[in-house]
Amino acid sequence: MKKDSNFKKLMEYAGNHKYLTYTSWILSALSAAVALIPFIYIWEIVNNVIKNDTSKLIHYGWMAVMFAVVSLLVYIGGLMCSHLSAFRVATNIRIKAIHHITTLPLGFMDKFGSGKMRKIINESSGATETYLAHQLPDKAGAIVTPIGLLLLLFFFDWKLGLLSLIPVVIAFAIMTTMSGKNMQVKMKEYQNALDDMSNEAVEYIRGIPVVKTFGQTVFSFKKFKATIDRYSEWAISYTKDLRLPMTFYTTAINAVFAFLIAGIIIFCHNNITDTLLLDLMFYIIITPIITVTLNKLMFMNENEMIVNDAMERIDSVLNLQPMSEPNKSDVPKDYSITINNLTYSYDGQKNAINKVSLTIPSKQTVAFVGPSGSGKSTLASLISRFFDSDSGNILIGGVDIKSIKKNDLMNYISFVFQNSQLIKASIYDNVRLSKPNASREEVIDALNKAQCGDIIEKLPDGMDTIIGTKGTYVSGGEAQRLSIARAMLKNAPILDEATAFADPDNETKVQEAFSRLSKGKTVVMIAHRLSSVTNADRIFVLKDGEIEGSGTHESLEKANGLYAHMWEKYNQSVCWKV
Repeated sequence: MKKDSNFKKLMEYAGNHKYLTYTSWILSALSAAVALIPFIYIWEIVNNVIKNDTSKLIHYGWMAVMFAVVSLLVYIGGLMCSHLSAFRVATNIRIKAIHHITTLPLGFMDKFGSGKMRKIINESSGATETYLAHQLPDKAGAIVTPIGLLLLLFFFDWKLGLLSLIPVVIAFAIMTTMSGKNMQVKMKEYQNALDDMSNEAVEYIRGIPVVKTFGQTVFSFKKFKATIDRYSEWAISYTKDLRLPMTFYTTAINAVFAFLIAGIIIFCHNNITDTLLLDLMFYIIITPIITVTLNKLMFMNENEMIVNDAMERIDSVLNLQPMSEPNKSDVPKDYSITINNLTYSYDGQKNAINKVSLTIPSKQTVAFVGPSGSGKSTLASLISRFFDSDSGNILIGGVDIKSIKKNDLMNYISFVFQNSQLIKASIYDNVRLSKPNASREEVIDALNKAQCGDIIEKLPDGMDTIIGTKGTYVSGGEAQRLSIARAMLKNAPILDEATAFADPDNETKVQEAFSRLSKGKTVVMIAHRLSSVTNADRIFVLKDGEIEGSGTHESLEKANGLYAHMWEKYNQSVCWKV
C-alpha cells in the first residue's frame, strides 16, 4: 500500500532512531489508557456524594490527580521519543535532497523553480516532522482511547453506551465522506497552488527593482496575480464544498450528551433511579473524550494525506537523474566552440533553440544579442551544459561536451552572471569559491585586477568582511566585479558572461575588469546593452530561437536587419532625459 511504503521510506531515513518512533507509540497508547482511569475515580466521587458518604472523597480525588499526572508524564516521554526520531528524519531528508541537487545539471532549477524547490525541501520535510512527532503517537492513543471508552461505556450502562455511540457513528460516516479520494485530489491541488504562488512570488520579489525603475504595478506580473486568483478560487470552492458536511459533523460529534438526555427522557422517564442519574452524569462527563478523539482522527487523516503528498514531492526531486558523464574526459585540442544543428525545448512543445549551428574560433569574443525570449541565454547555458539539448551537439576543441566530465568542463569555463550571487561569507571566501586551494596573495591579485580596490577599502574588515551581516552589503555592480574577480582567480580558457545594468562608475570599472579577464580567452557574451558588444569579433543575432544574422557591429548595422533596428532603438533610449 502507498501509505505503508511512505512510512517505510520515513523509517529508512530515521535509521536506528526508528525504534524511538515505535517506543513513542507504546508510550502514547499507555498514556491514553491511563488517562481513562481518573474518570473511574470521578464516578466514585459522584457516587459517594449522592450517597452522602465523604470518607473517601479526598482519596479518590488524589488518585484521579495521580493517574492524570502519570498519563501526562508518559505522554511527554512518548513525545520526546517521537520528536528525536522526527527531527532525524526531517534532517536526513533535507541532507539527501540537497546532496542530490548538487549532482543535477545547473540548469534544472530553471525548470523546477527556486521557490518550488525551497518549499519542497523546507516544508515537505517539515510536514514529515509534524506527522512523525505528533500525529503518529496521537494516532496510537486515538486507537486505544475508543477501545477503553467502549469498555467503560458498556460496563456502567450498556443502553446509555449504545445511545452515546449513535452520534459517533453518524459523525464518523460524515467524516469518511470528507476524507476520501476526492480529499486527496483537493490536497494535491492545494499544494500545487501553494507551489505556484511560491514560485511566482520569488520572481516578483526579484523583479521589484524593475517595477520601481519603470513605474510598473503589481498587475504587470500577470503570472503572480493569476496564481493568487487561482488559489483564491480554489479556497472558496473547497470551503463551500465542505460547508454542509462540516456543519453536520460538528453538530453530531458535539451532540452526544443530547442523545443521552433524550434517551433518558424517552425510555426511562418513569424509572429514573439514583444509579441511572449517576451513570448519566458520568457519561456526560466522559463522552467529550469521544469528540476529541474523532477530531484527532479527522486531522490525522488530513495530515496523512499531506505527508503522502509531501513524500511524492520529495521523490519528484530525488527521481531527477543527473546527466550522463564519461568515466574519463577527452581533452580538447583547443578552446574553439562548434555548435551543430542544436535544438532544445523547455516544455516539449515550442523550441527555445531551433536547429542552430555556429562556430566560435578559439580566443575570440562573440556576443549573443536579440529581443527577450530569443534564446540567447538558453544557448549560452547549453554551451556550459547547464542542461542537455534535445538534438544536435556542442564541441569544445573538437570534443563533444558530453565526453568531458562535469568537473573538467567546469575547469574550462568561467561564468560572470548578470545577477551575481554572493553567499553569506567573507569577500575572501566568496572569491575563493572558484579555486578553493588559492592562496591569499592570489585572491588579492584577482581582486585588484577586477577593480575591486574601492570595495575592499570601504568595508570595515577589508576582504575579511562577511557579506550580509551588520548591514554590510554591496551593490549589483560591485557584486559583478567580485564575480569577475572570482572568474579571474579561476582563469578558465572559456568565459561565459552576461552584462548587466549598473551605475556609470561601476559600469566603467566592470568593463575595465572584464577586458582584463577576457584577454586570451574564448568569450561568449550575452548582451543586454548593445554598447558592450560593439568591439566583439562576431555578433550572433537571435530571434525565436534561430540565428537571424551574424557579423561584426559595422556589417550588421549596415545590413538593416533586426540588429540595425535594435541599435537604432538603443541609441534613442540613451538620449532620453528626465
